[in-house]
Amino acid sequence: MNFLPFSRLLGKILGFFWLLLLIPLLAHAQTTLYSTLDDYLRIQTQGLPGKVTYSIGQLDARTQLSECSAFEPFLPAGSKLWGNSTVGVRCLGPSNWTIYVPVKVNVSGNYLISARTMPAGYVISAADIVVRSGDLSTLPANIITDQAQAIGKTVKNGFAAGQPLRSDLLIAPWAVQQGQNVKTVSNGPGFSVSSEGKALNNALAGQLVQVRTSSGQTVSGIARAGGIVEVSN
Repeated sequence: MNFLPFSRLLGKILGFFWLLLLIPLLAHAQTTLYSTLDDYLRIQTQGLPGKVTYSIGQLDARTQLSECSAFEPFLPAGSKLWGNSTVGVRCLGPSNWTIYVPVKVNVSGNYLISARTMPAGYVISAADIVVRSGDLSTLPANIITDQAQAIGKTVKNGFAAGQPLRSDLLIAPWAVQQGQNVKTVSNGPGFSVSSEGKALNNALAGQLVQVRTSSGQTVSGIARAGGIVEVSN
């Protein structure tokens, strides 16, 4: 019968007991990691529309995490917390490592679809849209969830009936149109001056527009709804 030398036998016994001590530490590290990720996702998804639920995927069973006392979650470049995604986690010490954890973010809420076919140039009214409910994370980007974001806007390329409405496919109405009679307003400390003029270009609300005043002078200002142009001093 062959026996292991005492030194090798002692090494195996110590290694076994060290593993027994290490397993609870690793389990605690993973528990702390998932708790940190849960806090991160809860905070980062608070601004999303609708009801948000999320789940954190499991790490690969072969992943070995050395001791870590502080974690820093982050969103990798090009990623967003929407549908299937990934969150990175850095260990800030005493070890130095980075891992990537799969997550899934579901957002249940209302969204708008077209009630009928709408060609390019069509101006949307309340009768042209229908409210639906579902998981927004499975729908196209820039989905519209509020009727106020669609009513009064112009269709850019056309919508088929039943198609989800997207903000990037709608054009806001002109606040000021070329040739329109407008009112220029200049405000300052203790005074307000207004005059009439004619817009020389189209502009959305907040955009720059040039106006020729009744005296023939050309001034620039910021277009506002209702044919108002704010002129700075």
